[in-house]
Amino acid sequence: MPLTILVVDDDFGTRLAIQDFLELSGYFVVAAADGRSGLEAVKQYQPHLIVTDVTMPEMDGYEFVRQVRSQPAFRLLPVVFLTARTEVEDRIRGYQTGGDVYLAKPFELSELGAVARNLLDRSQVIQSELHRQLHSPIASAGETAPLLPDVQHHFTDREQDVLLLLVQGLSNAQIGDRLHLSARTIEKYVSSLLRKTESHNRADLVRYALEHHLV
Repeated sequence: MPLTILVVDDDFGTRLAIQDFLELSGYFVVAAADGRSGLEAVKQYQPHLIVTDVTMPEMDGYEFVRQVRSQPAFRLLPVVFLTARTEVEDRIRGYQTGGDVYLAKPFELSELGAVARNLLDRSQVIQSELHRQLHSPIASAGETAPLLPDVQHHFTDREQDVLLLLVQGLSNAQIGDRLHLSARTIEKYVSSLLRKTESHNRADLVRYALEHHLV
């Protein structure tokens, strides 16, 4: 069964172009015209990836993703933001909300397709690893798998706290609320974790943590 992608954009032409391209690429695509409709589509179709515009009436993309991320089942759901707003502050807000990639309009459909494929591949690896660990004999016995020797003392205590919450799918702002730290401070810890693990993004970091039994 093909993977499901939800496309949320209030511009009909953009929405249709993305939908047609992704369907030709072999995905099942669901389209919504605004954030509120997007929330209903998430509930109904449980997509594997969200592609959403930022500037929309009723509910913008940031609030839409924030509400999606607030649901435990969708905390690891990959998100691509599409927007003409390319200021650094806008991109930072997108990442803090829980976006994985921020593409500026106008964009090439081929680039969006490559981004979608990359995020979906990594997401499937993470989900498979989670499923394997949850159903392994060790997990069933309620025991914790041992750390690998080369990463046993790799992180500080605070970095381990951040990593645990990051694997649960929380945004930087949500992690900051849990640890009583600012989102900017959490961003520095995440950057440190990415550097230490030689990960390219949050999805890579989650996979690293799972493969090395760090959470």
